[in-house]
Amino acid sequence: MVISELIRRSPIRVFEQAINGRLGPGELGVIAAPSGIGKTSVLVQIGLDKLLQGKRVIHVSFTQHTDYVLVWYKDLFNEFIKKRNLQNEKDVKNDIDKNRVLMKFNQEGLSVDQILKSIRALIKDGGFNADAVIVDGLNFSKIKKDHVCAFKTFAVEMGVAMWCSCTVKGEEPFYDKRNIPLVLSDYAELFEVIIVLEPKQDNITLTVSRARDVKIPESLALKLDPKTLLILEN
Repeated sequence: MVISELIRRSPIRVFEQAINGRLGPGELGVIAAPSGIGKTSVLVQIGLDKLLQGKRVIHVSFTQHTDYVLVWYKDLFNEFIKKRNLQNEKDVKNDIDKNRVLMKFNQEGLSVDQILKSIRALIKDGGFNADAVIVDGLNFSKIKKDHVCAFKTFAVEMGVAMWCSCTVKGEEPFYDKRNIPLVLSDYAELFEVIIVLEPKQDNITLTVSRARDVKIPESLALKLDPKTLLILEN
């Protein structure tokens, strides 16, 4: 299979349909769930899809060492192409490595402004013109509205799409009547896309709670394979 066919047949195309098109420059999206449900897997699949298209991705982690993030990319890539007989697989892997930068931050030691300053320096001074920035493991219980506004301003200024993960924890309920995480309730309108992961008996359901203020039919809910954590193809 050639790379263009792999991209066309990616389950991310179904994912994009469910959120009314891909997340564009200047837009924010968030994947919310309790710990260990698959948030990092979904973010890595989004990042891989960008990388397979030859685009650049900055992956920021607050919870995992960069070596562990690399393993996520390697394992999900291998699982994704397992049955597809991809041509020039080695060259594709080299391009993925070349177009991806991993960054590790400690949220306790740095302000949001300092974090964004470091990413901005990589893009502007380092010449790494990213298409997407993935922010995994940010503790939203310690984030205020002006911080999210800063992320939004940064995304617009840099012309990047920004995907985040949000861990919901504590006592239930985790979500309001709109299925929006309560921890995001003060600034949910700043996110173009909000997705909730929920474990079921034989899969993990991805429900679109917000997609640019367009009501999403329940039938468009997606699923993760509980073993591979890949988005299931319809």
